[in-house]
Amino acid sequence: MTKYALHASKFVLPSKVAGPGYLLVEDGKFGFYSDVAPEGIDVIELGNRWVGPGLVDTHIHGFHNHATTDKDAAGINDASLALAKLGTTAWLPTTFTDDVEAIGDQCASIYEANASREDSFLGARIPGIFLEGPFFTEKYKGAQNPKYLTAPSYDDFASWQAKAHGLIKKSALAPEYPEAPAYVAQLTAEGVVTALGHSDATFAQTMRCVEAGSTVFVHTYNGMRGLHHREPGLVGAAMVAPDTYAELICDGRHVVPGACEALVRAKGWDHVALITDCLACGGMPEGNYMSGGLPVVLKDGLCWLADMSAIAGSVLTLAKGVKNMVDWNIVSPEQAIRMGSQVAAVSCNVGDVCGFIMPGRNADFNVFDPDMTLYDTYIGGVSVGRE
Repeated sequence: MTKYALHASKFVLPSKVAGPGYLLVEDGKFGFYSDVAPEGIDVIELGNRWVGPGLVDTHIHGFHNHATTDKDAAGINDASLALAKLGTTAWLPTTFTDDVEAIGDQCASIYEANASREDSFLGARIPGIFLEGPFFTEKYKGAQNPKYLTAPSYDDFASWQAKAHGLIKKSALAPEYPEAPAYVAQLTAEGVVTALGHSDATFAQTMRCVEAGSTVFVHTYNGMRGLHHREPGLVGAAMVAPDTYAELICDGRHVVPGACEALVRAKGWDHVALITDCLACGGMPEGNYMSGGLPVVLKDGLCWLADMSAIAGSVLTLAKGVKNMVDWNIVSPEQAIRMGSQVAAVSCNVGDVCGFIMPGRNADFNVFDPDMTLYDTYIGGVSVGRE
């Protein structure tokens, strides 16, 4: 048995920011918070730092030179270890547009990675899988392979979910397909989140899917029809659709700070989920890599298609994204931490297992300096060490 208490200036609890005070951790689980120092147990002194729920990246394709497309369970676990050292305590490994069989094999390998872990594994947990594609359209395909773009198919989804042993939590699609509303309704009935993106859909087409049950917008602004005063498109829908969540790549390159602020003001910070959309080359040096079956180039802190015609994805870490949102004076430290943990988890229906500091939950948490620089990360109450 291990039992200790954290002493810090600020704790981001579900209902409030508390502190200074003490948070109990026992046998890898959170205990209760108290303003009073506990007796007879060790105290980890964190001074004027913040303690927040572990960050949850709900849109990320890989890390540390491992991608979901590799169909390699060991690689997924290595990426998880590397992510934890940089602040991410849970992630939804995210697939790309690919052929039906390949996507199924990728889902199977992610499940295998998750099922193979010992209790002592100190990597980011996998509460689910995100299918980014193949149900997109050509105009805003971005770095998705156009060879495999296709209309939404529940039969295909069901085959992937079987190979994932039920681990798929979110599936993305373009709303303009005639099949889209029915697909959304079927997945919603099964408790699977549907996300809208990589699309030229109109506002009306988008809202038909929202009315059928869609609740997430895929990396808002990127890969979608933009906002226009005579056709609001997906961006307009993302800003006004009630009870929905907007993903936001907060690296300052995919979406500049002013546009990040516009989305947060329109949507409310509590419905904007910070994501990275990080590719396998995250955490790696500049050079040439493969992503989603396409050659890409990592240069100047961004990943590009090989011909440099478009951004392919980011190499952001979620902890850096949290700091960015505070540094840009868009949200408070509390709000930024929640956007990268609580809001993200709730947006994908995994808030029952991550994203909150609550008694009895796995003690997965981050420690931030007052300026929101990541100081340390704990998985199951154990420090994973810092890069």
